[in-house]
Amino acid sequence: MDRAACVERDLADPLADRRDAFVLPPGVLYLDGNSLGALPHGVAARLQAVVEQEWGNGLIRSWNDAGWVDLPARVAQRLAPLVGADADEVAVGDSTSVDLFKVLAAARTLRSDRRVLVTEQGNFPTDLYVAEGLARLLGDVEVRSVASADLPAALTPDVAVLLLTHVDYRNGRRHDAAALTAAAHAVGALTVWDLAHSAGALDVDLHGWNADFAVGCSYKYLNGGPGAPGWLYAARRWHDTASTPIQGWFGHAEPFAFGPGYVPAADARRFLAGTPHVLSTAALEQALHAFDGVKPSDLDAKARSLTDTFVALVDERCGGEVEVASPRDPAVRGAQVALRHPRAYALTQALIGRGVIGDHRPPDLVRLGFAPLYVRHVDVYDAVEILADLLATGAWDRPEFHRRRTVT
Repeated sequence: MDRAACVERDLADPLADRRDAFVLPPGVLYLDGNSLGALPHGVAARLQAVVEQEWGNGLIRSWNDAGWVDLPARVAQRLAPLVGADADEVAVGDSTSVDLFKVLAAARTLRSDRRVLVTEQGNFPTDLYVAEGLARLLGDVEVRSVASADLPAALTPDVAVLLLTHVDYRNGRRHDAAALTAAAHAVGALTVWDLAHSAGALDVDLHGWNADFAVGCSYKYLNGGPGAPGWLYAARRWHDTASTPIQGWFGHAEPFAFGPGYVPAADARRFLAGTPHVLSTAALEQALHAFDGVKPSDLDAKARSLTDTFVALVDERCGGEVEVASPRDPAVRGAQVALRHPRAYALTQALIGRGVIGDHRPPDLVRLGFAPLYVRHVDVYDAVEILADLLATGAWDRPEFHRRRTVT
């Protein structure tokens, strides 16, 4: 495949115009949107208006006059179609880890006669930490971590909850969420899906999967900015019975009635807790405009095409130097590709030094993400050209590229 063929693919891309919605520095090939999304145009101006006009001039009146109090609901309205949900099933706020604790506790309470929580060995560390912390708190829960291939067999009648990340954060392997949800339901268990590496890049369909609960972050493919709010999903069938372990006033049916007893909101808002984070939630609201009119299926198709192109070019140009550690079947691959190299950290830093921004995951992975809204096929081609040159010349093996930085 040559560069001209990649240009042709970009000309036929139905999402090509979305790239113009983002601030992309010249000379940079940004392939780390699976870690932090690019800045959408309009976000900086929106934040300036919130700070200077709404906060600076409106002061506390802006909770009403600028609609701050409705920010979580407005963002849920924009986010829900991207994950195959309805707005009243989505609650926006807190961090992904806190949201995971809330829905994991809710799911286990709905299956209080069972004591096992099944997850995958090598799941994202925070998910494991949260599960283990909940197990210690409750005292009667066992966290059972199994290999991916053993997940169906691990779903026995004593399982309360199946907790999985849809796309593996290291190698990009994608689970069959519908099939695993059905398998969990067949033994009476509930499911909690972590969509941090899926929402905004893949065809996520929580209704189609028949999922019970889900969580996600908004700073990766959703481009909400560093530390943007997390969000959770609670299927409507659980709204009357699911309870949150963190009963905060914004989860109350009437938060400004200031009643002495907790009465949960009628829908997923019951999982809200404290006051909305206005600055970060306003930034996310603006960022989500980049998805207006976009179908999740189009995101998925573009992600497959980009990652297929990358894998083919790596095989062609760099096959003897690096190993593709991600699944080769696009049906079981997310919007990222990991390359294995014995000095992956240094190679990652060398790529960054040449303007190809990805990241490293220990011990030996170079991780590259392909955000469908702004990455082009020609970017993929140019990135592989630089990778091939670094490998062929050995230019990656310089002392400055081996020096460890705090964030990798």
